[in-house]
Amino acid sequence: MRSSKSRSRAKNNRNRPSGGNVVNRVFDSSGPEGKVRGTPQQIIDKYNQLARDAQLSNDRVAAENFQQHAEHYLRLLSEAQREMEARREEQERQNRERQAERDRERAERQEREAAARQSDPAEAPQPDVMDFAPEASAPESGLVETPESQGEAPPAEAPAKKEKAPRRPRARKPKAAAEDTPAGDGDAPEAAE
Repeated sequence: MRSSKSRSRAKNNRNRPSGGNVVNRVFDSSGPEGKVRGTPQQIIDKYNQLARDAQLSNDRVAAENFQQHAEHYLRLLSEAQREMEARREEQERQNRERQAERDRERAERQEREAAARQSDPAEAPQPDVMDFAPEASAPESGLVETPESQGEAPPAEAPAKKEKAPRRPRARKPKAAAEDTPAGDGDAPEAAE
């Protein structure tokens, strides 16, 4: 048989929150009317109902007892909800900080890219092409008119280039065998026949 000390110790540890989710945890409450089992909200509702019943039967002592039991679980529940709210706010704060950091990094990256684009001549703004003397009757050749050519008539077609004769391939000289050439004369050019 167990000693009464170990039994009471186990009984006290059973109803203490163990760092888990107290809101959804199932408790066994030993009240004056026997055990009440459920989540803290269910136990609060049950004890409030028992307190109303005791008041209707004019039992002020039992009503006060049930209200105190309900208040105990109400405190447990409100403390757990405060902790959950604090955790949620902390997570939101961390998320906001992470998002702000990401936004700063993105802005810095865009600034670096913009600076790189400004130093790239291809990305620089290009000047507009202006037409100095628009002539409605002149056919558009696609060429830009320069001040030098404004007074001149369009050039006549250039004379055709003289075609060159196709080139003849070079004739290779036969290589002399190593035995035929005297020592030291290998670098000297051969005389033409």
